[in-house]
Amino acid sequence: IEVILDVVYNHTAEGNHLGPTLSFKGIDNASYYRLSPEDPRFYMDYSGVGGSLRMSHPRVLQFIMDSLRYWVLDMHVDGFRFDLASTLAREFSDVDKLSTFFDIIQQDPVLSEVKLIAEPWDIGPGGYQVGNFPPLWTEWNGRYRDTIRRFWKGDEGQIGEFAYRIAGSSDLYQDDGRKPGASINFVTCHDGFTLRDLVSYNHKHNDMNGEDNRDGSDNNISWNCGAEGPTDDTGIRELRKRQMRNFLVTLICSQGTPMMLAGDERGRTQNGNNNPYCQDNEISWINWEPSEESAELLEFTRSLIAFRNAHPAFRRKRFLQGAKIPGANVKDVMWFRSDGSSMREEDWEEPQLRSIAVFLAGQGIGEMDPKGRAVVDDSFLILFNADHENIMFTLPFPKKTWFVVLNTDKAAVNDPEKALKGKKSIEVRARSMVVLTIKTI
Repeated sequence: IEVILDVVYNHTAEGNHLGPTLSFKGIDNASYYRLSPEDPRFYMDYSGVGGSLRMSHPRVLQFIMDSLRYWVLDMHVDGFRFDLASTLAREFSDVDKLSTFFDIIQQDPVLSEVKLIAEPWDIGPGGYQVGNFPPLWTEWNGRYRDTIRRFWKGDEGQIGEFAYRIAGSSDLYQDDGRKPGASINFVTCHDGFTLRDLVSYNHKHNDMNGEDNRDGSDNNISWNCGAEGPTDDTGIRELRKRQMRNFLVTLICSQGTPMMLAGDERGRTQNGNNNPYCQDNEISWINWEPSEESAELLEFTRSLIAFRNAHPAFRRKRFLQGAKIPGANVKDVMWFRSDGSSMREEDWEEPQLRSIAVFLAGQGIGEMDPKGRAVVDDSFLILFNADHENIMFTLPFPKKTWFVVLNTDKAAVNDPEKALKGKKSIEVRARSMVVLTIKTI
């Protein structure tokens, strides 16, 4: 187990001009904080919670570097997640990828060797910087989160973007030499809905936060599956379970680094509250006593994690290229329509297309293990169906026997009775996905 420390260097508890004087304001206000050039009584605010630290000042940078090194050398943490990291890259007002903060991290003999994770946005102008952080940095991939939500919600025109995200987001990270692991893939995090609430609410319900439901994001890209909040409708409840499994399996089968929100593995709810930081009660707590339903999801999630750990095909250190594998009649990745034909250029732009199949060749990983042996795995075919109707998928390599290892229509992994010997097609239920494997191609 590694420890990643969440550090918040974008603001302090002294807040804006109405906040208290606790430390930095009293020591050297103009050096430690970004002050308004029009009226230095006021503070520049890129975090939404008060004054932003002045990252261009050498004493501020020294304070940050000294504290980071302390946590590594004395407390032995393994890395850091930087809250609203775009704020740290603002030399003046714009976000600067070549800022002093990045330079000193890059050359530091201690910090350049630990894990560096950016939340790559803030609320200031030009603050959304997903894909723009320098080498050494990994990023919370907000485009992954939004795309996966839109796809399983059934929005139009998502296929092209969806393929980029599940394949590791090479469009965001490859050009500066980073690897698929630079993409921290997630569907939910501590900000926003939990996984259960993502499939149970169309709108936020922050009624107990004391701000008349004005706080928290309105852009949740969520779908309640037919009823807002708790319901006794068995059809809606089953669909919600299936959607949660869809999100989890998509995350586990995507190239990159998966991140799960604590409690999602047991279906935790915040009753539609998407900003519960101020609630120290059942809204924000995790119930560790499993119900029958939560125990089922927990066991399913455990199986998914074990499945990913067992298969390097989903943990590649190089981006997929669509390149032919020497000695085999396949490419490292192949994309198919449900009728078995290869995706054409116009298919990627088809707004109504909500289904796709992706083949991952186990021989095309292109890596060596610690003993210098080639890393190989089984090959996989992943069938995604976000449509509201069942879809029949034609299987490639019809002379081979495919095996079903995952089906989100059921909460089971590695169902031994699902050998598709002699079958040329398989029906995938509406709003579900199936993962198939084949030993050789």
